[in-house]
Amino acid sequence: MKPTSNDKLFLSVEELIEKAQVRVVRHINLMMVATHFQIGRMIVEDEQDGQTYATYGAATIAKLSEHLTGRFGRGYSPDNLDLMRSFYHEYRNSGSLIRISEAGFANSESLIRNLAAEFGLSWTHYVRLMKIKDINERKFYELEANTNNWSVRELQRQINSSCYERLVLSGDKKRLKDDMAKGTITEPVIDALKTPFVLEFLSLKEDSSYSENDLETAIIDKLEHFMLELGKGFLFEGRQRRITLEGDHFWVDLVFYNRLLDCFVLIDLKIGKLTHQDIGQMQMYVNYYDRKVKRPHEKPTLGIILCKEDNQAVVEYTLPLNNEQIFSREYKLYLPTKEELQKQLL
Repeated sequence: MKPTSNDKLFLSVEELIEKAQVRVVRHINLMMVATHFQIGRMIVEDEQDGQTYATYGAATIAKLSEHLTGRFGRGYSPDNLDLMRSFYHEYRNSGSLIRISEAGFANSESLIRNLAAEFGLSWTHYVRLMKIKDINERKFYELEANTNNWSVRELQRQINSSCYERLVLSGDKKRLKDDMAKGTITEPVIDALKTPFVLEFLSLKEDSSYSENDLETAIIDKLEHFMLELGKGFLFEGRQRRITLEGDHFWVDLVFYNRLLDCFVLIDLKIGKLTHQDIGQMQMYVNYYDRKVKRPHEKPTLGIILCKEDNQAVVEYTLPLNNEQIFSREYKLYLPTKEELQKQLL
């Protein structure tokens, strides 16, 4: 049915309101971050001017909290004010926050745009980030949360699963550090595959009996979580994609497309230790997609074997030295501790 003029009007107005709502929420978040930075700055400058001792400073914050709570209601507890104070200490070198604090919030649209580019997260995000003591680790999570639009819950999950340590173990530590210093993560997606993959969200027990089909079904049921664990740019194409060769049928467990790499990414699931037969099977899948499925403008297909127990020696001697298409990664059904991963970083 052809849309009427009323339909077009309704849809146009809806779109306008939805975009305005997004801008309002983003503007409020920015103003909250900037205001809390300014409050923290005022508290610190008051302490420095008066050369106060810590106990006196705590008493001042308590009195300020009481005053602000009586005037504005919730949100200004002593703990929250101390967080604002810490936020200023951590981000006091930010040019955008300093300039908008000095200029005030009126007639400062250009400053707000600069602030949005540098501080795209909510106050709750920054409260969580400030709990991370390692500067490089905190900067990593801040950049990734901003780039990938992580919710606070998603940010917390990535921190809990030690995403930073796993990526450092997987790739070039120096390059990752240089990228964070420049304010961007440029590491190729396939090089940034975590090790191990953490699939605790599947709710499969480490010591229970489950099949590869059970694992695949659990992943499909929690596909959004799985794609977040995979990393950037992944789009789901399908499961159990059939390949037929001279009457014999084979099935690729999971097929994705990565828009950043511009190629298909095939994933095969194994519940045991990696074998050379697993690698040979993946090599066949990759070759088939390269020759029969991918288009001329697309990059070579990538294959990932997700296994319960990796075997890098088998990978090394089964694949050619210049292999850039097939990768193996272990998965775990529980969250490894930071201590376990940090020992491997030493």
